[in-house]
Amino acid sequence: MKAVIESIEQLFQSFNNVNINSIEKIPQSGSDRVYFRIETKDSKSYIATYSKNVKENNTFIIFTKHFKKINCPVPEIYAVDKAQTTYIQQDFGSTSLLDKLEQNGHNDYVYSLFEKSLKALAYLQINGDVSMDYTQCITSQKFGKQAIVSDLLYFKYYFLDTLKIPYDKEKLIEDFEALSTYLSRVDHTYFMFRDFQSRNIMVKDDKVYFIDYQGGMKGALQYDVASLLWQAKAELSDEWKSSLLEYYITCVEEILEKPVDKIRFVAQYNGYVLIRLLQVLGAYGFRGLFERKAHFLTSIPLALKNIRWFIQNKQIGIHVPEFERMLTLMISEEVIQQFENVKATADTPLLVTINSFSYKKGIPADVSENGGGFVFDCRGILNPGRFEGYKTKCGLDKPVKDFLEQQTDMPVFLNSVYNIVDISVADYIKRDFKNLMINFGCTGGQHRSVYAAEALARHLKNKFKVKVNLTHINTSNWLC
Repeated sequence: MKAVIESIEQLFQSFNNVNINSIEKIPQSGSDRVYFRIETKDSKSYIATYSKNVKENNTFIIFTKHFKKINCPVPEIYAVDKAQTTYIQQDFGSTSLLDKLEQNGHNDYVYSLFEKSLKALAYLQINGDVSMDYTQCITSQKFGKQAIVSDLLYFKYYFLDTLKIPYDKEKLIEDFEALSTYLSRVDHTYFMFRDFQSRNIMVKDDKVYFIDYQGGMKGALQYDVASLLWQAKAELSDEWKSSLLEYYITCVEEILEKPVDKIRFVAQYNGYVLIRLLQVLGAYGFRGLFERKAHFLTSIPLALKNIRWFIQNKQIGIHVPEFERMLTLMISEEVIQQFENVKATADTPLLVTINSFSYKKGIPADVSENGGGFVFDCRGILNPGRFEGYKTKCGLDKPVKDFLEQQTDMPVFLNSVYNIVDISVADYIKRDFKNLMINFGCTGGQHRSVYAAEALARHLKNKFKVKVNLTHINTSNWLC
């Protein structure tokens, strides 16, 4: 990662000679792209993106330049390196529409931001379709029958099949074919953002801006609206969904300068809602069940409840019996409970003791007489203490955190720790156990073990709401 940061510095200097204050890695979400925020001496900021997927990079850059020509709310691209693995773009800040929703709740201000987003979306979709070079798309150029079936199969392989629910495979595939044929015969196909959700809408000075549209292709207008309004984490009310859909249709009619068949539009929209919900569930399954990324697993119950409400209240306009039967089984309370996190309550007796320690001083004793618990050895992670700038710092200091997150395998290490520890914590809560000890050791008990212990404490509090007693044992020789 050090080489990446050095290349970002060189690329930045190729278009801007202002001195750089800092280059900090931004936490990754679901993609393999790595983002950095560049802060400069003149108090400005930029976003640097690094990815080995050159085709995806090129698509984003080409799409961005196309949208900028027609004044869409997308970032300016300032520089691209020769290898086309790194580019620097405009920074819209770190506040997304989802953040605004979580901060303010479902109030009039947030509703107005959704309206702004939908109006800008309609403009980008319709006007962005004109002269768009769809040969630059990452995968399919059009979200037609084949792409719809692909999404359904993605859901089948990465989520449905993991549930071990028996179904008639041949009949289900026939239903997939019928549904995809029905949905591919839409009246309005323009540019389709593909992942238009509130995390990809940035809010700055009460204006909205779009990011992460490199997966776009030509497709139905309804898909992107479904993605935004039915995002599980947003938990929009049915009233908001209905009124915002009406508003979006009005925006489309104004841009097209002609009326839309609303009954047909809404019927097809419902079908795309279902496709989008299942595609997202497949993504949660892949990232959570196969890649074992814990935070994706927490979204599965919300997604299933979203689908349950949809199935019980909406019609997709076509009868697909085996598909419908399978969906009914999939949204049962029994299935949803498989993915629900166990939560500690005020009466839960469990106390999780987390320690950081130095192997030179020895592994901490378990005073609870429970026989001890986990001991994780952090010495396989590159030690910041080897470098002069970090010797007098510890795992609570930001420079050390940045080093461990950006230049070591600490994120991979912790993800594995979470997967192991979560099993015991969930079981201990269910069985009313009183104590669990977890120790992180490194050479001096100063950098790696401290950082890891802090990270696990946050994880357990957020996921299980469990009581945690966190102690950094070997603190006498350094200050944090």
